[in-house]
Amino acid sequence: MEYEAVIGLEVHVQLNTKTKAFCSCPNIFGAPANTMTCPRCQAHPGALPVLNKEMVHKTIKAGIATNCTIEEKSRFERKHYFYPDLPGYYQITQMENPICTNGHLNFTVFNEDGSSYDKYVRINRIHMEEDAGKLVHDDTGRPLSYVDLNRAGSCLIECVTEPDISTGEEAYRYLTELKKILQYIDVSDCNMEEGSLRCDANVSIRPKGATEYGTKAEVKNMNSFRNVRAAIDYEIKRQIKAVNNGEKIKQETRLFDAKENTTKSMRSKEGMADYRYFPDPDLPILTLSAEEIKKAKNELPELPQQKRDRLKRDYDLPDQDIVVLTENEALANYYEEAVKAYPKQPKKISNWIMVEVNAYLNTKLITIKEFKPEASHIADIFRLIDEGTISSKIAKEIFVYMCETGEAPSIIIEKKGLKQVSDSSALESIISKVLEENEKSVTDYKAGKEQSFGFLVGQTMKATKGQGNPKLINEILKNLLNK
Repeated sequence: MEYEAVIGLEVHVQLNTKTKAFCSCPNIFGAPANTMTCPRCQAHPGALPVLNKEMVHKTIKAGIATNCTIEEKSRFERKHYFYPDLPGYYQITQMENPICTNGHLNFTVFNEDGSSYDKYVRINRIHMEEDAGKLVHDDTGRPLSYVDLNRAGSCLIECVTEPDISTGEEAYRYLTELKKILQYIDVSDCNMEEGSLRCDANVSIRPKGATEYGTKAEVKNMNSFRNVRAAIDYEIKRQIKAVNNGEKIKQETRLFDAKENTTKSMRSKEGMADYRYFPDPDLPILTLSAEEIKKAKNELPELPQQKRDRLKRDYDLPDQDIVVLTENEALANYYEEAVKAYPKQPKKISNWIMVEVNAYLNTKLITIKEFKPEASHIADIFRLIDEGTISSKIAKEIFVYMCETGEAPSIIIEKKGLKQVSDSSALESIISKVLEENEKSVTDYKAGKEQSFGFLVGQTMKATKGQGNPKLINEILKNLLNK
């Protein structure tokens, strides 16, 4: 029997607010354990929650950017569960009446064979909640864990999809698009290593064409998008194998083991009734005005899909270029600044940023915001090449100096004496000497061995220390050889 997978994702995103969700404690990552807490974070009796207005504003922005309906009235509830890092043994969240509902994302999924298809994933809700603390396990081998409550009470949104995803690759692409959107609108840094974006996947299988859902397993402990993809793909195969062997799928929570690329049973999965949801008695119903929603909408920048469509329209770039350039808003803006400074070479500038600039950023582990050369300096490189002032080879040498100093190409050319040699008389003199020193190659060329021409060009470039104008060298060399 053929099976199909049914997958829904729950994505927890920590908002980049200055303070926590229901108190004024700083929202800072990396501070010494338990130094960013107060009686409210520690769940002392009588410590009352006060709603963070910035959390509400950023959640509205996230909802609008993901095509959600923003509810004018929403409500907070208490979700009860018993973990050591949850001091009150309940979490303030939104269940029955979330702030954002009925959204969706469109994105492209790329197949291994190079083909692609468009995917539409519905978003059931985006709701606000507070984060739990963090367990720090003893690294000396002792069976001990420590509780750090610095993160407890931080502002979270949870983005819950409908079960519209069918493969690990689709999940990967959905997460990539969601991350881009949240970073573009500046509501989170989405740093998975620091825990600002965490994803759980609900995975089930059913006979192909069936309409009823199978029993789902929730997969946790996935600290990268690649791990999400690998965990889902493994879990699909595991469930199909189990069903084919006559086993019954259990509703459970499973952890992903990145070393073995497998999922392992952790505990049975709680049902809705186990959480004992009820309205939080200390927080009133949240009522939003039309002005608040309009203000959030007006703050939104050009979103990733809008930017991709415009780059295609304005610069006629290949889809792959557009995907790379819009990886983050700062890189896309850098590209556009360069093209505006020199509009004649949009594709070549794109290639340079994708290859040379990105390689440098990856090597140095920095972002484009920390990159020393200005976008106009990249434009200057191609202007100087087109003017015949420098060659493509010299351009790469100049780029190295640009990255080190942040200086403009013209200044580097002057300092380093890197101007291209385009004087015909000077080049003819150099080429004549090269021909005298390489009589065999000249004879071979005249005998029909075309590769000898490339050798002579190389020797000429060597003689000019890479500064000879390649086009002129080719023309003069052919004229002298054909005399």
